[in-house]
Amino acid sequence: MEKLNFSMISNKQSFPEKVLQFGEGNFLRAFVDWQIDVMNEAREFNGSVVVVQPRGYEKIEKLKKQDYLYTLYLQGVKDNRIVKEHRIIQSISRGINLYSEYDLFVELAHQEELRFVFSNTTEAGIIFEETDQLADCPQKSFPGKLTAFLYERFKEFKGDLHKGLIIIPCELIEKNGETLKEIVLQYADLWGLNHAFKDWVHRGNTFCSSLVDRIVTGYPYDNIQEMKEELGYEDEFIVAGEPYHLWVIEGPDWVEQEFPANKVGLNTLFVNDLTPYRTMKVRILNGLHTAMTPVAFLSGMNTVADAVNDPLIGLYLKELLYREIIPSLNMPRKKLLSFAESVFERFKNPFNDHYLQSIALNSIAKFKARNLPTLLAYYEQNNELPMKLVFSFAALIAFYKGMREGGIFQLEDAPDVLQQFSNLWRTFTSSLVDCKQLTANVLSFEAWWGQDLNKIPGFTNAIAEQLYLIEKMGMGGALSSVMAEAEIGQKGADHT
Repeated sequence: MEKLNFSMISNKQSFPEKVLQFGEGNFLRAFVDWQIDVMNEAREFNGSVVVVQPRGYEKIEKLKKQDYLYTLYLQGVKDNRIVKEHRIIQSISRGINLYSEYDLFVELAHQEELRFVFSNTTEAGIIFEETDQLADCPQKSFPGKLTAFLYERFKEFKGDLHKGLIIIPCELIEKNGETLKEIVLQYADLWGLNHAFKDWVHRGNTFCSSLVDRIVTGYPYDNIQEMKEELGYEDEFIVAGEPYHLWVIEGPDWVEQEFPANKVGLNTLFVNDLTPYRTMKVRILNGLHTAMTPVAFLSGMNTVADAVNDPLIGLYLKELLYREIIPSLNMPRKKLLSFAESVFERFKNPFNDHYLQSIALNSIAKFKARNLPTLLAYYEQNNELPMKLVFSFAALIAFYKGMREGGIFQLEDAPDVLQQFSNLWRTFTSSLVDCKQLTANVLSFEAWWGQDLNKIPGFTNAIAEQLYLIEKMGMGGALSSVMAEAEIGQKGADHT
């Protein structure tokens, strides 16, 4: 079977190189490069992408062998129907090996038509590496490489404000654009670059924070043979993902004119403040992921789809979402309900094996960021505890015992978190007294939660009682009991 190459393309596109992209991974190819390809097809963007690999160069060399073409395969549930569609993405014009072709990287900085920089170098990529030097070819860090690139462009065009770039990072950190700009300026100080350059960074370049959302599962190892037969060619870079996508870009209004993704029907929003969108995504999508994981995993489930399709856990998640998470958010209810509906549709994707154990990585930090704000907001609004979330917290503590029916499983978290739980569980005897003591100890770790959670009235006892139920009845029995009590309470509330 022939490998994918340009001879197979009947509608070959060729556009000026308007984008420098740091990262060649699955997500950028299934998200940014796909959007550019869609806009190019509609003749709305008319630009191609030059890719550099932040660390290493192996993927760039392999991608070159198939003319920088690859197939995006979208599969999932959309509007309650199964969707399976694919397209060959041809928005990448070339790749640059920073270790053997650094001169090409420098030359790219001199190209007038260049306008955008996109990146996805993981959350650990936007860092300041104090050992980086301007003379390095290349620098170790992504911000170091970017600063050197911008300085080269500044020199080439003699500080022309019209030759600055629009820089939109996709890394999943809060205020990613602002943070990246701060580090660029930090490098300018470290390297002794003149005030004129820093002024050009401020006035000639636009750093936009952004929020991205699409589940990309990557290379489809499990059904690659079936896909090859369907496509009729070999493709080492097939990338699979879900149909849903959302990109929220915070920046000046005119950026939308230069990157008109919404003009071709893409779910890309340009806003003055992405905070509400980030809060909605973190509290609903990520919050449900983190809340469901200990409950579902200790019930014997392995994937998100397993959990939401289970009658009891599915009901629990809906009660948690619609009665506790959504009411705690200060956003238009219609928008929240629409997003919530899309989240459940995505969770049920039969093609997405989203494993609970992968979501469980660093669950303590995730619970603090994703679920604790909901719990605190709900309590402040109602002067009572959100009991579905309380149950999830109890399940989280039980999860860090590292055992479920069938044996021991591997926990993954910061060493101090694992050590603390190991110490606490070592002397545990399953009594209600021990449940209260263990819970009080967990809630007291201010380094984990940012405060002593024992100070929330009734919180310690509520979690301890749920933990005791889990220890005594198992996760399934405890959840059934909690949901039965909630149903009785709700009927009473409805009756009155």
